[in-house]
Amino acid sequence: MQHGSWETCADAGAQAESSAAQQARDRAEQAGDTAEAARQQAIVDRASARLWAWPCAPGTAPILSSGGYDYLARALAARGFVVVSVGANGINATAAGQADTVYQARAALIERHLLMWQRLARSGDGPLRGALTDPRTEAPVTADFRGRVDLGDVGLLGHSMGGGGVMQEIADSSRAHWPSGVTVKAAFTLAPTATWDGDPVTRTPFAVMWGTCDQVNTGSFFEQNSAANRAPIYKYTLTGGNHAFYNRQWSPSSGQVASRDDALPGSAPGTCLSQYDDPAQPQRDQPRLAEERQRRIAADRVTAFFERYLRGRTDRQPYLTGERPFPGEPAHVVTSAYDAGA
Repeated sequence: MQHGSWETCADAGAQAESSAAQQARDRAEQAGDTAEAARQQAIVDRASARLWAWPCAPGTAPILSSGGYDYLARALAARGFVVVSVGANGINATAAGQADTVYQARAALIERHLLMWQRLARSGDGPLRGALTDPRTEAPVTADFRGRVDLGDVGLLGHSMGGGGVMQEIADSSRAHWPSGVTVKAAFTLAPTATWDGDPVTRTPFAVMWGTCDQVNTGSFFEQNSAANRAPIYKYTLTGGNHAFYNRQWSPSSGQVASRDDALPGSAPGTCLSQYDDPAQPQRDQPRLAEERQRRIAADRVTAFFERYLRGRTDRQPYLTGERPFPGEPAHVVTSAYDAGA
């Protein structure tokens, strides 16, 4: 799993300074005071540099975005999967504005981790030996992974720009870069940014999930590849879903620095403003999905998807195509699209 682009350092002071300066800048702009607006913007920029630093300043904890998918990791691990969440804070702090190469860098980061796990699974040594700890006790993990991890049966999951990196990694043009003995069988992307046309993906089953109140307005990989795909692909549209709630560290309930609800509020309580990238779909109020509901919807489909394509569980197929509802889920919340491929 790979997270997306977010602040890297939990500097509460920098966040407070930035918020105050943004408000002062806006007031200055409204008053036509360009000098004061520029001064406040300089404060915003300095605070932002602290929030997006890497490594973080001494005494400032990093924002561990990689831990924000623990609910998915636990759900998958309970079904027998070995789950790895990759930290990408170094890329986030150094790759601003690199719309094309940042996805290649993210794909390369995935490959680097696959190589390390391949070595640990084959010989028991390498950079990961002794580096893993139990998050409950912080004690070193002494388990022997030799013969326990099948790198010929890999699934990838990415959120936001991490989703774009995953799509780059499963693109037809990237398959030659996969480490020897590693095969990616399927990929699931949560609100994957599609800020470039992307290389075609025709041979790997994938799923895209996006929310109608997501200001990033993601989800177009399904349409980009549906004409040429030879493998099954899926798209899930969450009515009232936003961008940040897939990651618990980014969500307001975490209390983490920089966490926020990034949906535009609607005109009534409990609503958000839809963000369809379609002139025929004007902005309108939609019922807002709560954090836990959005994550539950994601977890149901992520686990079913990887059980289907890594475990061969064909009984999960009707849930993935939308023919059968997941238990306790209102039918109108999720719209499914499915293309079986050639």
